[in-house]
Amino acid sequence: MFDKLDELEKRFAELSEAISDPAVISDTNRFRDLMKEHSDLTPIIDAYREYKRLTAQVEDAKTMLNEESDEEMRQLAKDEIKEGTEALEEISENLKVLLLPKDPNDEKNVIVEIRGGAGGDEAALFANTLFRMYSHYAERRRWKTEIMSANENGLKGFKEVVFMIQGKGAYSRLKYESGVHRVQRVPETESQGRIHTSTVTVAVLPEANEVDVNLDMNDVRIDIYRSGGAGGQSVNTADSAIRVTHVPTGIVVACQDERSQLKNKEKALRILRTRIYDAEQERLQKEQSAERRNQVGSGDRSEKIRTYNFPQSRVTDHRISLTIHRLDSVLNGDLDEILDTCITHDQAKKLQGEGA
Repeated sequence: MFDKLDELEKRFAELSEAISDPAVISDTNRFRDLMKEHSDLTPIIDAYREYKRLTAQVEDAKTMLNEESDEEMRQLAKDEIKEGTEALEEISENLKVLLLPKDPNDEKNVIVEIRGGAGGDEAALFANTLFRMYSHYAERRRWKTEIMSANENGLKGFKEVVFMIQGKGAYSRLKYESGVHRVQRVPETESQGRIHTSTVTVAVLPEANEVDVNLDMNDVRIDIYRSGGAGGQSVNTADSAIRVTHVPTGIVVACQDERSQLKNKEKALRILRTRIYDAEQERLQKEQSAERRNQVGSGDRSEKIRTYNFPQSRVTDHRISLTIHRLDSVLNGDLDEILDTCITHDQAKKLQGEGA
């Protein structure tokens, strides 16, 4: 580990010098790439330098302990050795985590797709509840949310809603939300007070840009049609809805939320590009099955990951055996405890894999 850290520290010094070079600064693309690499290495190098500082401090204290005859000074040296050794163990574990291979998608924006599953209208209503939960979470982190496509059921629920969350590190946290979310509650329409169980599927996809997916428009069929709606002023009287089909893969995306045909087309193509990228990522992950097993859950969207039990005000994440008895705050976007535990659990699994 320390040989690798020494190499990274040398690279960090090279980068620090390069990003101060006027010739590099004038080359926008190169400067951006080097700045990103420098930024990625900064927390690792900061931790490593602190480790070296503490190591030297502990060695000095050991020397003092061996040479000092004054009992009070010896006790101070012992205390310093104890505190320094404990701090070194903590930093060492942190360095192991920092050196784990990074997911190249972690810093990306995400496109989240929520679909009602088993449970009909109740599932559609819970899909709307989850949409609001993620919207509130995005607000807490000062991320931006934008609806890309929505198919409502007329009862303030969503048969399907697709939306983008834009913010640094959005995928690194929200990727753990992919899977089946189960709700247990008494529906408003239930006169007998019986608890119903419904499911909603969530897919979190890293947004793909043009560099990630070279989308050949010759492979894309675009259909234009009139938007549907619940009636009233929201019904679009112009042919502005867009349906795009990627012929090689058969992936279809429809978008009708905007009154502008151009905006609907732009949104549809962004979703299409992301779904193509996701399909390719899934193919690669299946080839790397061992690494996939080390992650929290399988990433399979058919896997039940969480239960929201309204009568008991309970949220249970089945992958990490975590139960929280504050359902309201979770549904209001207080997801950090769950996501932090997912991340810690995932890192522990990966560290086990590294040590295997």
